Amino acid sequence: MDYEIQCFVSYLGEVRKASHNTVLSYHSDLTKMAAYAKEKGAESIDEITATILNSYVLDLERCGMASSTISRYVASMKAFFEYLVREHRIQEDPALQLKAPRVERQLPDILTVQEMERLLDQPVTDGPKGSRDKAMLELLYATGLRVSELVHLKTGDVNLNFGWVICRENDRERMIPFGKKAGQALRQYMEKGRDAFLKKEDSDFLFLNCSGMPMSRQGFWKVLKSYAAKAGIEKDITPRMFRHSCAAHMAAGGAQLQTIREMLGHSDLAATQIYAGFQPGMRKEYSKAHPRG
Repeated sequence: MDYEIQCFVSYLGEVRKASHNTVLSYHSDLTKMAAYAKEKGAESIDEITATILNSYVLDLERCGMASSTISRYVASMKAFFEYLVREHRIQEDPALQLKAPRVERQLPDILTVQEMERLLDQPVTDGPKGSRDKAMLELLYATGLRVSELVHLKTGDVNLNFGWVICRENDRERMIPFGKKAGQALRQYMEKGRDAFLKKEDSDFLFLNCSGMPMSRQGFWKVLKSYAAKAGIEKDITPRMFRHSCAAHMAAGGAQLQTIREMLGHSDLAATQIYAGFQPGMRKEYSKAHPRG
């Protein structure tokens, strides 16, 4: 079974270009399933039956595991056995009728438009640090980038003339537009602030720390927390909240979910469906207060 699992996760990484964290997640889920199957007497992959898989899911429920986690396990098993059938490693799919527990989708935590405006107005941009922080915050909100994507941007990934940023991940890239406010902040930082962070050696990373090294996720988190405190925001703010807020405010403003999906880089529209919960109640407020520019 270990061999089949390894073949599958290699396929995810090399062919499907899944992220490293996604590959690790699938590997962990399937390894636990395989251990359970062996306990039930299934020594090879073709000895795993629908009964064993259903029993496994019931055991997870009895252990009090969260429905969302069980659903992820079920999704991993379904994808795995579909792959094995497609590759003719097994004849029948034992996970075909496997059902995940119902998961109540909750709307993600977001900042209101007013809170976001207040937060984005905090950096004082008359110095290099303030101009850098302003550019990072504005770009994160404008594009919905993941913080890991933000800190890995290179100077060549930004087109100020056309208002686009190119995000590259696992041999895939997507072009994401940004508005005037983000463009203005980026231009000020790149033309007047960034050189102050460069030390003896040049760097092609866009956002640098005071040592001239690329800004880290942890470093940006500290920056974000400090500005949230200054803005009087009591929510437990995270960089991911910026991503959710961008998507939710766009949905409330009338953007199509397919457009949001492409911006965020979701591989499946189902991952974007959660933002439909923000339509259309915030639309009137959003139209007055957003986008920034």
